[in-house]
Amino acid sequence: MKKLRLILGDQLNLQHSWFQESDNNTIYVLAEMRQETDYVKHHIQKIVGFFLSMRNFYKAIQTQGHQAVYFQITDADNPQNLEKIIASCIEKYKIEKFEYQLPDEYRLDQQLKKISSNLKIESQAFDSKHFYTTRHELSDFFEGKKLLLMQNFYRNMRKKHHILINGSTPIGNQWNFDADNRKKYKGEVPVPSEKNFHTNVSEIIAQIKEAGIITFGNIDAQNFSWPTSREQSLEVLDYFCKNLLIHFGDYEDAMHTDEKFLFHSRLSFAMNSKMLSPKEVLETVITFYHKNEAEISISQVEGFVRQILGWREYIRGIYWKEMPHYAQMNVLKNDNKLPNFFWTGKTKMNCMSHAINQSLNEAYAHHIQRLMVIGNFTLLTQIHPDEVDAWYLGVYIDAIEWVEMPNTRGMSQYADGGIIATKPYVSSGSYINKMSNNCSKCHYNVKEKFGEKACPFNALYWNFLDEKKEYFKGNQRMAMMLNLLNKINPEEMYKIKIKANTIIEDMDSY
Repeated sequence: MKKLRLILGDQLNLQHSWFQESDNNTIYVLAEMRQETDYVKHHIQKIVGFFLSMRNFYKAIQTQGHQAVYFQITDADNPQNLEKIIASCIEKYKIEKFEYQLPDEYRLDQQLKKISSNLKIESQAFDSKHFYTTRHELSDFFEGKKLLLMQNFYRNMRKKHHILINGSTPIGNQWNFDADNRKKYKGEVPVPSEKNFHTNVSEIIAQIKEAGIITFGNIDAQNFSWPTSREQSLEVLDYFCKNLLIHFGDYEDAMHTDEKFLFHSRLSFAMNSKMLSPKEVLETVITFYHKNEAEISISQVEGFVRQILGWREYIRGIYWKEMPHYAQMNVLKNDNKLPNFFWTGKTKMNCMSHAINQSLNEAYAHHIQRLMVIGNFTLLTQIHPDEVDAWYLGVYIDAIEWVEMPNTRGMSQYADGGIIATKPYVSSGSYINKMSNNCSKCHYNVKEKFGEKACPFNALYWNFLDEKKEYFKGNQRMAMMLNLLNKINPEEMYKIKIKANTIIEDMDSY
């Protein structure tokens, strides 16, 4: 039987069982499509990263002896649409069966179901064999429970997969070392430079421009730094183990104006495109840890494991549990627009300037920059979650909707009403000052609420609490802050609200 197998841009898994044996009756198809480049405006590095990784994957499976067809973005015979590409391949190669791996985006899942149901030949969907969990494993785990606590899910995953555990006892005698992962970086230890591949991507950039794709962000055409093959991805993993793991947990939540990446692995793009699997990443890191326990503490490796085995799998489970209605949730009824500086990086707020400019320059920011700087600001200024979603999905090279949306709309913006986070992740300037050196070099004074030099986060924070106090009045985790809010005298509260609304009405002036 002649088969056509579809490979999406985030399904670049050479370890999948599909590729273990070549078959002359099977043809693989990969395609660069305007359908995928245009559904939100993307960072130029994101499009380049996926296109180049797809092309390298195409070459790799051909080298293994597999038959494959590839549509580049500028090919004259590329219809730029998934349904048309599948139909043309079925006709051209006289295909008798269509197969695909389950996509990780609801949008593509629905499209492929529809395409398959309309075909006049047999079709079949296969698991991508990437994640530790199935799509609905989290839903089954939390069935009948009101609170979907990540910690409970994470502990169960540790036990089920026997990770960092002796019998039923966690290594280090506690499940979570989060309290040890909150150090401010003050230059105590040098930060190794990131692993950079210096890839020349001028040709792909020219094709993207020729195709008329609208992008944003910056790129060094001679020195593209992200891994775009399995071999390069393995190099990044090895580099992380040997150079960064030793201090990863300590400074996991830290920010520093002179250090873009600190001790973060930068493996998220390799994993989310499936060039690396979470299982091999954790097995490699844990093996390295056990060989170097004299130098590396358990808090470093547990913090890393928690992000991947806990948070990453948890977020995916939430996505499939709550879609499609999750994409429309906006319980706080926020409806403001993103300011222009999200596209230019031009703001006098030092923390926002660094986080946004880094995002525009690197297509990357680590989780605290995304959550407690940029996300904090968008929530305090009550930006519509659709606007925030689209920006995050477009700007970050590792952003695929299944991982981006719950992190943004849920964890960051509290638009889901507490499905993920038990309270909104908002703060005044004090948290940013605690976890970074941004405030010491800022145009604004982190200790002031009023006046031209007052940190905008301060008035915005108390204004947000006041605006949303009715919604949060029954939330126990908000009780202390709402109690403090109630103690602010009316005259000061009036000044806070005037200041906050001045900022919100003209964000690009700050």
